[in-house]
Amino acid sequence: MKAVLMTAAGSPEVLQLQEVVNPSVPLGNTELLVRLVAAGVNPIDTKLRQRGTFYPDQMPAILGCDGAGIVEAVGAGAERFRPGDAVFFCYGGLGAHQGNYAEYTVVDERFVARKPASVSFAEAAAAPLVLITAWEALYERGRLEPGERVLIHAGAGGVGHVAIQLAKLKGAFVATTVSSQEKANFVKQLGADEIIFYKQTDFVEAALNWTGGEGVDLAFDTVGGETFDKTFPAVRIYGDIVTILEPKADTVWKAARLRNLRIGLELMLTPMLEGLAESLQHHGEILEHCATWMNEGKLKIQVNHQFPLAEAAKAHQLLETGSIAGKIVLLMSDE
Repeated sequence: MKAVLMTAAGSPEVLQLQEVVNPSVPLGNTELLVRLVAAGVNPIDTKLRQRGTFYPDQMPAILGCDGAGIVEAVGAGAERFRPGDAVFFCYGGLGAHQGNYAEYTVVDERFVARKPASVSFAEAAAAPLVLITAWEALYERGRLEPGERVLIHAGAGGVGHVAIQLAKLKGAFVATTVSSQEKANFVKQLGADEIIFYKQTDFVEAALNWTGGEGVDLAFDTVGGETFDKTFPAVRIYGDIVTILEPKADTVWKAARLRNLRIGLELMLTPMLEGLAESLQHHGEILEHCATWMNEGKLKIQVNHQFPLAEAAKAHQLLETGSIAGKIVLLMSDE
């Protein structure tokens, strides 16, 4: 099969399309052989390419956590899926198990969800990592409840645009930060109630004005760096803040402590890194739930750029500009 190999850590040019052995045999008891149609491209992919994977002794590597495709074969104990079924999932791509920048992969059926019939393979492949991240951050770490007010940083981004929709589906009110009028128009279509142009406006002051001086119930940081601790004063006393980035070493915690904030750290990769089958199965269940919403037209994934598999390096270059809204996808075929 054709696959994009990461031959060493470095610039996008280390991603090379090559012929490799198809992973089809032997299949484990509950494993599926999936012919991939599309793969999502995420910031974790570019970070691993730059600095090396979590398993540097296992090189070259195939990146790409997100995949969507068609089941070609099933293990003897597989019960949920059959050849011909369309599926999507987040599994592999961290340097150990093969990722999805390839024409085929093998994944346990417990970690897989049925692709929403109403969306393309490209949209399905763009969805898993950001959906699981936003779901866990808002619903599980942040314990978001109907009627609460939430501040979502970078609402036009991959995780952000999904988080806005999940928050609205929960019945929450959403404020979000954006950098341009184009992105403001985008997040407004997603249901954002308050749009903050963070380059022109102090987002803390804007959040406090929006909440009558009290602060938001939950802040969701998808940016990291100084944005994380700058957000503390925007959260109400006894409120929550969840970040998907590692807090920097010189984080100033004083405001968080004074306001008795509950700090949530969200890394949806943990189950893969730690081999937690039950948690990986939970990820599949999250995707099944979201697939229902997608089929009902209540949840949409914005795919702004599509590249052929052979142009994975160009996809990484675009993602690293940091200026795009929505998601980037690699296509293995035209289905």
